[in-house]
Order: sequence, then C-alpha cells, then structure tokens
Amino acid sequence: MNRNTILIITLFAISALSGCAGVQPWERDLLSDPAMALVADPLEAGIDDHIYFSKEGSSGGRGFSGGGCGCN
Repeated sequence: MNRNTILIITLFAISALSGCAGVQPWERDLLSDPAMALVADPLEAGIDDHIYFSKEGSSGGRGFSGGGCGCN
C-alpha cells in the first residue's frame, strides 16, 4: 500500500472512533425530554398513520396493496 492510502485509512478510523462517545449521567435528562422522542404524541401519530393508510391504500403505500378509496 502506498503512503496516501494508509493515511486515508488512518484518518477514517480516527474519525469513526471519535463518534463513539457515551452519554454522561448529567446529560441523560436532556435525552429523556419528551421533545426528544421520535413520536412526541402517540395519538397524533396514530391519526396521521390512519390518514396515510387511507389515502395511500389504493396505491400500495407502506406495503399494503389494494383497497382504500382515499375519501377521508
């Protein structure tokens, strides 16, 4: 291997390992905030999914095929 290849591999390894930082105990309160949740409001997410399935059901949205007239 030439010197540039070794340098690139080394830099990639260093940058990849630097992203593996753990969460400190005093930082966990920020991560447990409701605003950090993927789905902040489960009821609203369920309503959105229902509308999406109803409208996209006839075109095979999210893996479902057939059905659905889209008249919500």
